[in-house]
Amino acid sequence: MAEDNEAAGGQGQQQENKQQFAIRKIYVRDFSFEAPNSPGIFSGEWKPEVSVDLDTRTTRIAENTYETVVRVTVTAKQDDKTAYLCEVQQAGIFVLSGFEEQTLEALLGSYCPAQLFPYAREAISDAVTKGGFPQMVLAPVNFEALYMQRRKQQQEQQQAAETADDNQSGSTH
Repeated sequence: MAEDNEAAGGQGQQQENKQQFAIRKIYVRDFSFEAPNSPGIFSGEWKPEVSVDLDTRTTRIAENTYETVVRVTVTAKQDDKTAYLCEVQQAGIFVLSGFEEQTLEALLGSYCPAQLFPYAREAISDAVTKGGFPQMVLAPVNFEALYMQRRKQQQEQQQAAETADDNQSGSTH
């Protein structure tokens, strides 16, 4: 019996050893900074309306190799004029193998973007400051919560589509 437990534990150990997560490269894929209304935008009191748009996407580029991109766009408006628009696409190449499909999706949807976000945050802060504006420090983002929210929305949409299909099937009989 003890031998059976050891054999089972040994297989579990082997399974864990087969899992691999590695960051191959982190890089800026695209970067843009515009201050279309300068120098006039610098006059007057600085009370901007700031909006932040965040998006992630993952592409499989080879077996067990994925590119994840975090796109962050910050727009600051002063009196209905764009003070600045800053966009960065921070990317990374990740190698993931030996994970179950659900775990792989979670890693690509939340953990990988979380590794990239600090780089995007720094790039935006530097660009805004170099553009002559007060420092822009983006708040931390909970990518796990965003991933779970996106999964829930997808499940709800799938259920709604299935319900609609069922209703159409029922009415044709």
